[in-house]
Amino acid sequence: MKLLKSGKYHLLNFLGWQVYTFSTLTFSKISYAKFSDGLTTAQLNALYYTLWEGFLCGLLGFVLSYIILLFIETRFNLSHLRGKDWWNLFFVFSLAQVIYHFALWPLLDIPVMYYFGSSNTQHLTLLMKITNVPGFLAEFLVWLFIVLAIKIYEYINEVKFNKLKLESSLKESQLNSLKGQINPHFMFNSLNNIRGLILENPLKSREMITRLSEMLRYSLTKNDINTIALEEEIEMVENFIEISRIQLEDRLRYTPKIDKGLLKMEIPPMVIQMLVENAVKHGISKLKEGGEIILDIHNNDKALKIVVSNTGVLNIEEDSTQLGIKNIEKRLHLIYGENANFKLQEIDNQVVAEITIPF
Repeated sequence: MKLLKSGKYHLLNFLGWQVYTFSTLTFSKISYAKFSDGLTTAQLNALYYTLWEGFLCGLLGFVLSYIILLFIETRFNLSHLRGKDWWNLFFVFSLAQVIYHFALWPLLDIPVMYYFGSSNTQHLTLLMKITNVPGFLAEFLVWLFIVLAIKIYEYINEVKFNKLKLESSLKESQLNSLKGQINPHFMFNSLNNIRGLILENPLKSREMITRLSEMLRYSLTKNDINTIALEEEIEMVENFIEISRIQLEDRLRYTPKIDKGLLKMEIPPMVIQMLVENAVKHGISKLKEGGEIILDIHNNDKALKIVVSNTGVLNIEEDSTQLGIKNIEKRLHLIYGENANFKLQEIDNQVVAEITIPF
């Protein structure tokens, strides 16, 4: 926030200077003054002068503080501070003190001439004027401390905000780069398989083209969001299974075990599809007799548990980067932090992938 453009700051700053000078200068003088029951004209004039003195001291401090603040907000950059900047601030602050003490006494002569008819300040010696320096210097130091504290506080908040904004942007960028998309090889193979099916079974080929287009639409439209309804992901998986059956036929068996009450739950898009695709590509398709994929989704102790198991053994090929598995792990961590869990293991000739997502 630019204090120079803040009307609230200027009002509070003006009142602050007045309160400070009246409390440290004016009220102390009035408290030590000896007034009789009936104020004489001289005593009344002295009282009025004392009030004006406090007001003018505060007013001059307010004006000069504006000059110092102008330097701070235009030349004093907290994000790129150098030793030279501190010296410049010291110079401007000292210059304001000099101006204050040179301008103060002529300014105080105005109420003196009005109430007393002569200039009493001209009779003040240099030493007498210097004795007032520490008191006025303290006023400026208090003001400078408050302003710098405000600017540092704002700077720290700005740094925190920019850091959070950068982290959020980076997280969003990472999520976008990790989001699943339809495997180009799957698309190519599917189109070839559908082409071979056209003459043999035109109706079936039309159905497969529709399913493939639905998968493509899903991949494109859901790529900009972080979560989707479970039922939408299930539909995507079923399309993938049916298209894969064109090539694998009866070798691919699919058994869904899904709690219908969880269909509205939100999950990251294409996570289950990637697990099923991984099961088909690295499991079922490599077995001569084929195998079964079981998709089990249920409520597990206030968490959504997704289990994809397939016939086969867990065999990590040497040239495999496990990119799909790593993407799933990273996406879950970015969205849910430590609250989500992913496991891939072999149990009794079954490759089992488990995802646990908090409700």
